[in-house]
Amino acid sequence: MDFHLAGKRALITGGSKGIGRATALSLAAEGVDLILVARNPAHLDEAVDVVRASHQVAVRGIAADLSREDEVVRVAHEAGPLDILVNNAGAIPPGGLLAVDNETWRRAWDLKVFGFISMCRAVYPSMQAQGHGVIINVLGAAGEKLSPNYLAGTTGNAGLMAFTRALGTSSTKDGIRVVGINPGATATERMEMLLRDRAKTQFGDPERWLELCAGMPFGRAGKPEEIADAVAFLASPRSGYTSGTIVTIDGGA
Repeated sequence: MDFHLAGKRALITGGSKGIGRATALSLAAEGVDLILVARNPAHLDEAVDVVRASHQVAVRGIAADLSREDEVVRVAHEAGPLDILVNNAGAIPPGGLLAVDNETWRRAWDLKVFGFISMCRAVYPSMQAQGHGVIINVLGAAGEKLSPNYLAGTTGNAGLMAFTRALGTSSTKDGIRVVGINPGATATERMEMLLRDRAKTQFGDPERWLELCAGMPFGRAGKPEEIADAVAFLASPRSGYTSGTIVTIDGGA
């Protein structure tokens, strides 16, 4: 299916690994020119090389710490006009109320929660001026299935769900669509870290984390590509009447 995205320009935060890198490859396959953003320059360069070797699109990386407002502004300025923004950066640590201290909680939210909001604010005016744009926020199913053992993450994702829905109901007047995706367990390095934490709590042994996959839908975690292809569809004109909503992709969990 042709998503009619060829020639569009997209910026993907957290674009060096996992869902971000898979999204870059999916959009590149549709002919989208890409700007990937991540903190680690080495990982970023590797992702850029992978995309460039796979597809004939323009792709470049911008190394930045998106937990800082000045860095968000710099990235938006360097990127220039965009057709698509995919907010994907962020890794909030697991733990209950007393396990995650204030400094850790705030630092995680500076990237995942305020980073998403700041990036939307930074690119919105140019999308508004051109009369079109799509913002896709990759959140997490913990925002719906509230977990006391992932309190900072579940609360942050729930807040971003509300932000996405609220912004996506008003942005249509400017020709801009705002959509969220809530991935469930997805086979990334991040998932392994979270499952190791659960295995330590549940079994007393983090090395038993793979046992936790057996009870997942279809007996496995989701694939990053399955999330990435949904991003490509939602970013496309074929999903042109979708805004202010959240799509959950968790295998029916």
